[in-house]
Amino acid sequence: MRRLAAPLLPLTLLLPLTPLLPLTLLLSLTLLLAAACSSPPAEAPVLGTELLGPEPGERVDAYLARARASRPAAGEAWALVQLRSPVDAAGAAALAEGVRVSRVVFRVPLPRVQTAVVTVPVPGQRPLDELRDAQQRAATERAQAGDRAAASGQRRSADIAAAETRELRAGCRCVLALLVFADRRALDSVAALPAVRAVHAATPGLPLQSVAVSPLLPEQTEAAGPVPDDGPIPSDARPS
Repeated sequence: MRRLAAPLLPLTLLLPLTPLLPLTLLLSLTLLLAAACSSPPAEAPVLGTELLGPEPGERVDAYLARARASRPAAGEAWALVQLRSPVDAAGAAALAEGVRVSRVVFRVPLPRVQTAVVTVPVPGQRPLDELRDAQQRAATERAQAGDRAAASGQRRSADIAAAETRELRAGCRCVLALLVFADRRALDSVAALPAVRAVHAATPGLPLQSVAVSPLLPEQTEAAGPVPDDGPIPSDARPS
């Protein structure tokens, strides 16, 4: 963040305030102030959080164009690979060939029901095994969320979480997005796959801890806004 230098006081304003100072000292002070104003301070990098995914309310066509333009011209960067529709762990592992996966985003698709977006970190060494393990961890997270909802009397939330847990444990097609690290060539190859809707890259050099993800949902076709939540909750969800 650039800091503005203090405004330079004219010499005529300094003279009445310092009648006892020698003229040479006043001239030295004036020159120092001038140098401070003319030489901008060196900028230290300020790390913040960069969102990969659409901003709330953003038009989908505008976001897709912004994501396309984000791929780095050179070097490697973190990028969010967003899918047209969810896939299972094997399908996600196939999409990740040639890139390193660091996080996987799960969401159970239930018609007209708002389900949770769950992000799970993975080491990025054995994609298929890690994605399968991550899906079971996501199931555990949703089971715990269901218990908390039931304990607080939130019946619909508890039922949704129970349905999500069943689907995830059964190996559903619930991988919605992948956070990967790759160069421009690899990202272009991933973006060209038919199953991929968008590849949104972060600023090159941005560390992983400064990246936040919020993928575009398949049912968001016009704007990144709330999705319907008036559908029935399956009492015994089947793998999609």
